[in-house]
Amino acid sequence: MSNSVNTNVGALVALSSLRGINSELDKTSKRVQTGYKVADASDDAAVFAVAQGIRGNIKAYASVQSSLAAGEGLGQVTAAALTGISNLIGDIKAKFANLADGSLTSEQREVYTNDAEQLLSQINNYISQATYNGKNLLDTNDGTLVTFVADVSGTTLTLSTGSGLSSAAATDFASVIAAYTSADGYSAAMVGLSTLESLVNSMSAEVAAQARSITLQKGFVDDLVDATKTGLGALVDADVASESATLQSLQVRQQLNIQALSIANQQPNMLLSLFQ
Repeated sequence: MSNSVNTNVGALVALSSLRGINSELDKTSKRVQTGYKVADASDDAAVFAVAQGIRGNIKAYASVQSSLAAGEGLGQVTAAALTGISNLIGDIKAKFANLADGSLTSEQREVYTNDAEQLLSQINNYISQATYNGKNLLDTNDGTLVTFVADVSGTTLTLSTGSGLSSAAATDFASVIAAYTSADGYSAAMVGLSTLESLVNSMSAEVAAQARSITLQKGFVDDLVDATKTGLGALVDADVASESATLQSLQVRQQLNIQALSIANQQPNMLLSLFQ
């Protein structure tokens, strides 16, 4: 190698190596700081574009999860109300059986009648309180069909109670009971109660089947989102432990290159000794 004061080849080599190390150090430091090996398009434009598309899908699925969760909640509230009404109907049947006893005094009959009316009034309460997120499937005033988004393509699932179970139904039964004054009348009331019971049982089965579909779909969407996030992570996440080790290695190499550059820069000064 020639000795020149105009061109310091050693310094140029050390400087070039230092630039490369600094560039790698910046990239590795970015990965450690962000946790991503592909944080933006400058890291890898193709992978970043794919990742952005996946992130968009995850956001869309988040809306689907919210909709299905609302459906699950409404289904549970409606099912609980219908179960409560069904239990009340059983209690009312017991009152009707008592009222069919022709040996009752007028005072006893009045007590049983009042009890039956109170139970039917409670049915009204169950109907009006079966509300979730502003929706009530039992009261026809609020509507008896609600749809929920099931996937990102716009497919929907439905919760419906058919004709609904309006609060007027229980009121009508209470009026019928109040009108009866003989044991014979309660047989007719029992027929009316059986009609209500059949309606409630039919609604319970319908809501249970629909709610089960929503719950199953919600579980599937939850699993799908988890799998999508895992795939996204494999695509863009950095191995922070590995990157940290690489960062330390590059920092050591950086210091060594700085020292090499310093030594190379001192080389021309050695030529001065030739003139002493």
